[in-house]
Amino acid sequence: MNDPGQPVLDSKQSFLPSEEAMARRRRRRYLADGAARWMVRAGGGGVVIALTLIFVYLFSEVLPMLRGADVDPAASYPVESAFGGEVAQLALERYDEVGMRYDRSGTLTYFELDSGEVLDRIELPVPDGLEVVGSAMAEPRARLAAFGLSNGTALLVRHGIRLEFEGDTRRVRPDPEFPLGRDPLVVDPEGRPLTTLAVQQAGEDVGIAAQTDDGRLLLVRFRTRTAFLTGETEVSRQAWTLPAPSGRIDDLELTANLWTLIGAHADGRLLYWDISRPNEAVLRDELRAVEPDESITAMRMLNGTFSWVIGTSSGRLSQWFLVRDERAEAGDNIFRLTRVREFETHPGAITGIQPEYTRKGFAAVDATGGLGLHYGTSARTMYLEPVSDDPLVAVGVSPVDDRLVTESASGVLTVHDVRNNHPEASLKALWGKVWYEGRSDPEFVWQASSGADSFEPKFSLVPLTIGTIKAALFAMLFATPLAIAGAIYTAYFMAPKLRGYVKPTIEVMEALPTVILGFLAGLWLAPFLENHIPAVFTVLIGLPLAFLVIAYGFSRLPRDLRSRVPDGWEAVILLPVIALVVWGLVELSPLIEIAFFDGSMRQWFTDVGITYDQRNALVVGIAMGFAVIPTIFSIAEDAVFTVPRHLTQGSLALGATPWQTVTRVVLLTASPGIFSAVMIGFGRAVGETMIVLMATGNSPVTNFNIFEGMRTLSANIAVELPETAVDSTHYRILFLAGLVLFAITFLVNTIAELVRQRLRARYSSL
Repeated sequence: MNDPGQPVLDSKQSFLPSEEAMARRRRRRYLADGAARWMVRAGGGGVVIALTLIFVYLFSEVLPMLRGADVDPAASYPVESAFGGEVAQLALERYDEVGMRYDRSGTLTYFELDSGEVLDRIELPVPDGLEVVGSAMAEPRARLAAFGLSNGTALLVRHGIRLEFEGDTRRVRPDPEFPLGRDPLVVDPEGRPLTTLAVQQAGEDVGIAAQTDDGRLLLVRFRTRTAFLTGETEVSRQAWTLPAPSGRIDDLELTANLWTLIGAHADGRLLYWDISRPNEAVLRDELRAVEPDESITAMRMLNGTFSWVIGTSSGRLSQWFLVRDERAEAGDNIFRLTRVREFETHPGAITGIQPEYTRKGFAAVDATGGLGLHYGTSARTMYLEPVSDDPLVAVGVSPVDDRLVTESASGVLTVHDVRNNHPEASLKALWGKVWYEGRSDPEFVWQASSGADSFEPKFSLVPLTIGTIKAALFAMLFATPLAIAGAIYTAYFMAPKLRGYVKPTIEVMEALPTVILGFLAGLWLAPFLENHIPAVFTVLIGLPLAFLVIAYGFSRLPRDLRSRVPDGWEAVILLPVIALVVWGLVELSPLIEIAFFDGSMRQWFTDVGITYDQRNALVVGIAMGFAVIPTIFSIAEDAVFTVPRHLTQGSLALGATPWQTVTRVVLLTASPGIFSAVMIGFGRAVGETMIVLMATGNSPVTNFNIFEGMRTLSANIAVELPETAVDSTHYRILFLAGLVLFAITFLVNTIAELVRQRLRARYSSL
């Protein structure tokens, strides 16, 4: 019976929304679904676009290194009588406005590059009755020329410049210098003509090596001293007679330290004198440097004078330097002439070689009118084209490498604009072994800068790439077993309440700044491990054994005692065990060193040939492992925890033990997620910067010694990019390092996704 106080409901009345309201709800739902779908697509597309733009930007910074050189004629004019006679050497000043031309009679002519107008002509003070019979040029940075006279004396001149300003207008004016005075310097007291010369400046000393027309070989060192009170300049002289070669030498070259003299015969023989002790000078080595049907037509020292280039009558160019003789006894600095590399062959005989001022490159001209731009370290030929219909006889290079001037046999000077910005980079120099000056063998070396202008940059990316893999590998060896084992135990065996404490705590570790981990690793962990090296090995053995002993002892306890430990809380028992075992093994470390390693395990490593650095890959592996563990643990734990319960319950119901269920059901089902966790952790380790930067010595070595440091791509970019010149080769190679790092990460993630998809497809039927 109805309550009289309640309203009577019509049996036809409905509580469902109206058709119009349901239609509005459907429209809103469709709009929300569509918006969400497009947002997800836009987000994914945005990630792809961002990655593409990153790649494009990095590649755009690297691309200029892949280009060759461009040489364009800018001006051309005939050599008039005002220029002097037959050319001996061409040079340019750093502002590319004025050129200098030496002729073989000892005349220095300054001329405007763009117009050919003669600005000044300096006749060397050659005494009456004498003539110039030989000439030589020092390395380009010295701007020094020597002319041998027919009476055994020599004149030295430096082609200097000065700047004049008229308002805002700068003018480059000739300013030649005579560094040792205008009077001829005695080289041969016997007064014989100096037919072949070499000159070099070493600090306050100027060295001249010369061969006389009667075959004697002389070395003279001049030094200027200026009196403090009177201001008078006095030139002192030291002279030695060197072991004479057989026959006439056609080219001589001195090194900048005046320790080495190199000679070349036109017939192809190359000679090396050790003159580091001029009183005991020795002709160390002599060999044939060319083929039997060839002759040496040109030879010049490259920047720094550690190596030199030889040109032949068949157009071949080769670089040489001295390499320590492997047969020499330890402590004997005996070196031998060694051909290091060859360059692209010119179509005609090499007639002139001019080294660059600040790089290991050089320009070469040949008898067919060809001009070549070559670079020593990278063994690149940047440019080789004919630029004249007549043979070229001389070439000069700008100090800033953006202009050069050539002279043809018909007396035409041609000025060329040059774009040759990155000759140091090549696939061979970046990824192959390179034979660097002063090294005994080809090596992988990264050494980008130095305080010396003569430094040879070494841009091998191999040590950095290996260092990156090495750091990531040792970090993963430390982190992966701990993270995955911890994830499996936490997700499958641990009590839910304890899991609620452990999982968030480990995930919070991921928020710890890596700079803090690097700081602790460098200042505390590295010295600690150095002082307790045996503990590293004993902990690896002692902790597992302690766990087994505790587990066995726990299993032998009476049931009523074991039952007092709730299921899933057994791991708590191991916490004091870990602390006590680690403490005990650390305390035993000095005793182990005394008993087995004569008191110092580090010294024992050195004695057996193992290098030990305080900041090494072991320190990085532990520190970076702590940074990677939360990433791997979190993803792997979620993958294990989300394994469907019916699979594990079915396995247990069929009589499998929990351990069998984990190994044969849970791990297989969760394997895609676990693999993804490992690969994501590896990607994180590859890109880590601050820990590696602070916990290693940043030494770019090429090995996998766990007790040595390394330098990674990311750390190298962080260290060197702020200090390098924008758009320089070093700058662009650092961007190439970033591109390599990007490619490694992209490749790892792609492989991880492919493997994950295959694992997922394989075990999705479980």
